[in-house]
Amino acid sequence: MGGQTKTLAELGLTAAGGREVAITGLAVDSREVKEGFLFAAMPGSRVHGAEFIRYALRMGAVAVLTDAAGARIAADEIDAHDAALVVAEDPRQALACTAALWFGAQPATMAAVTGTNGKTSVSTFARQIWIALGLEAVNLGTTGVEGAFTAPLAHTTPDPITLHRTLAHCARAGITHAAMEASSHGLDQKRLDGVHLRAAGFTNFSQDHLDYHATLDDYFAAKAGLFDRVLPEDGTAVINMDDPRGPQVARIAEDRGQQVIRVGRQPGMDLELQAQRFDATGQQLRFAWQGEVHLLRLPLIGGFQAENVAIAAGLAIAAGAEPEAVFNVLPQLETVPGRMQLAATRGNGAAVFVDYAHTPDAVATAIRALRPHVMGRLIAIVGAGGDRDTTKRPLMGRAAAEHADLVIVTDDNPRSEDPAAIRAAVMAGVVAAGGADRATEVGDRAEAILRGVDALQPGDALLVCGKGHETGQVVGDTVYPFNDAEQASVAVAALDGRIP
Repeated sequence: MGGQTKTLAELGLTAAGGREVAITGLAVDSREVKEGFLFAAMPGSRVHGAEFIRYALRMGAVAVLTDAAGARIAADEIDAHDAALVVAEDPRQALACTAALWFGAQPATMAAVTGTNGKTSVSTFARQIWIALGLEAVNLGTTGVEGAFTAPLAHTTPDPITLHRTLAHCARAGITHAAMEASSHGLDQKRLDGVHLRAAGFTNFSQDHLDYHATLDDYFAAKAGLFDRVLPEDGTAVINMDDPRGPQVARIAEDRGQQVIRVGRQPGMDLELQAQRFDATGQQLRFAWQGEVHLLRLPLIGGFQAENVAIAAGLAIAAGAEPEAVFNVLPQLETVPGRMQLAATRGNGAAVFVDYAHTPDAVATAIRALRPHVMGRLIAIVGAGGDRDTTKRPLMGRAAAEHADLVIVTDDNPRSEDPAAIRAAVMAGVVAAGGADRATEVGDRAEAILRGVDALQPGDALLVCGKGHETGQVVGDTVYPFNDAEQASVAVAALDGRIP
């Protein structure tokens, strides 16, 4: 966007006293401000962004967007630099809409998906469907920007400036369709406001992120914002009605006047999942679309993947694709890296899978979903991240003990916390579930994976939970290279004598 200027009015903003200035760029980080920029000073959980207004003004900012509190904090600095002041009741939402106007382009067909689990899979499957239909498409989220245009992202749902810069790059690269993950943080902080959605999906809801949200109800309210605020009234909501919160989300959507595509195993759904049959490498699925029955095979492990595929298919249909064309390409879908990914197979046929499951519900769901594909024992490796919701740690141990035959408790990303204390909390859940005699604690994650692989007998399977696609392990302030799938492959090769 180099070289362009826009007035505050062109960016949908009104400064105090009706003052008008030309803006040459936007920034939420004072270190990124250049001459002529608008600096957005957002309220934060620890410090108000207004504390950095003085630095932004010294770097050349000519306008400041903030709330009333921010205006009071930096009033003297703003006056001293004669900067234009825009005070917004909701500065985060104002910034999102301003960023959309500044960058001025996004793919013509946008869809978003929210929920505790499944967002990455659904958005990736939607992108795969569109590409199989001959469309230029991407998905944005935890794994960055993937598809016909690629780029890294630091957050699942990036800040509005980064998001709209990325969407503009996609649009100018010829991308017409994009599916993005809508995290609770991103929705709560209004990062998606300004994105023009045609469709939005809801996967499921369970405990997570209570280090950020005060209560589960607050967490749900953030998720619901995708439907009661971001998705326009003429948009289409695709809802998993099998989740207990599904009917509530559907009511929210209908109250807004949105069309609703209901997905689930209950009779009468728009997209009804009627039956599944599992084999070692995938599943057959019988479903009905508006009463018409279809049968197909998905090369995907885990019963819940059928729900993810159904939500993705619903989003593609909601965004304008012909249903029959969508269903015809579903057998081409590929596993999302780190999501029920077959990482390695031992010489005796036992398989090792890697999954991003890092919540109690996700751990339970992943193990239960893998069970029908496994003839022998199911071994689960589980841990919990540091500096995150502490209440879910014993619940994750309990989930693993209740559904797996053997459990290995190990480190995830301990961050600044004592790894042994985190493991103890997870192990407490294992013990509470009566799994003490079936569990082992191994702090070193590579050793834990090696031990799990070594325990595999013919017909068994190992599920490594927690880190999925991640390529690093965060210990203290250091990120050490670590990839679960690679470690599993190395362990199999070593134990089966394949390493020269």
